[in-house]
Amino acid sequence: MNKLSKFINNPWIAYVFAAGYGLTNWVPDEPHLKAMFRGTVGEKLDLKNPKTFNEKLQWLKLHDKNPLYNTLVDKYRVKPWVAERIGVEHVTKTYAMWEEVEDIDITDLPDRFVLKTNHDCGGVAICSDRSTFDLDAAKKKLAKHLKTNYFWRTREWPYKDVKPCVFAEEYLDPSEGKSDLTDYKIMCFDGKACCEFTCTDRSEGDLRVDFFDPEWNHLPFTRHYPNADIPPKAPASLKQMVSDAELLSKEIPFVRADFYEVAGQYYFGELTFFPGGGFEEFDPSLWDEKLGSWIQLPDSIGGGVLPK
Repeated sequence: MNKLSKFINNPWIAYVFAAGYGLTNWVPDEPHLKAMFRGTVGEKLDLKNPKTFNEKLQWLKLHDKNPLYNTLVDKYRVKPWVAERIGVEHVTKTYAMWEEVEDIDITDLPDRFVLKTNHDCGGVAICSDRSTFDLDAAKKKLAKHLKTNYFWRTREWPYKDVKPCVFAEEYLDPSEGKSDLTDYKIMCFDGKACCEFTCTDRSEGDLRVDFFDPEWNHLPFTRHYPNADIPPKAPASLKQMVSDAELLSKEIPFVRADFYEVAGQYYFGELTFFPGGGFEEFDPSLWDEKLGSWIQLPDSIGGGVLPK
């Protein structure tokens, strides 16, 4: 009944549903994004004078076509680029790469490792103990992800031409008492880190997201997911993470740089240009416009001013 109520209040949800099954791939980018925006955010998308964070992400999808972004969203091929800028010690080791799941061979891998697809979200299989690792199940999951082009649903163009592959990388051990790693995500606007957020309890199926200002004061809003019961503490490496994120994000209107911290060492995770595809709601909604004001677009279409 809840789903039916949502559909009655916003029939555009049907378009979002169809997009999830690839039924809207024929629709040109701009009308597609407008329809998706109505179905997810529940509002009309203003591309002539975008003001909110979500609106400006959609504008950037259509107009900021820096070819470097194709490499930066590729989780496998971005590693050398990042290592050259912040140091190889902050990039997880890569053990092997395969273009087809049938070729995956874990014989020479360590007892613990992670298998990932390079071109999408969620294509991950974690091996914490090779003696109990279900390789067939992992291959089945990864094969499904390899067949998916992440571009079509959200039109995040940097992913469209990424050559899919699976790679094996270093396993990072969560701290004692934790079932998964805390994601530390640095939001950078034209090379300046303006806020951070954490993702916790992902493996338990109850994702919690908490936003913080640069001094790690908890910010009073949510974005699609609830806050943690107890806000995570700042990582010991926060200053270094922020410095590296700003280095990696130079001359980019907006990009999010992700890190992990394990045993006093921090590691790069990935770069993301369109968090949530630009379709996740803020509560209260005024924060959507506040973060949007930090994205600097041409003055004629809303501009933007970075916080001091």
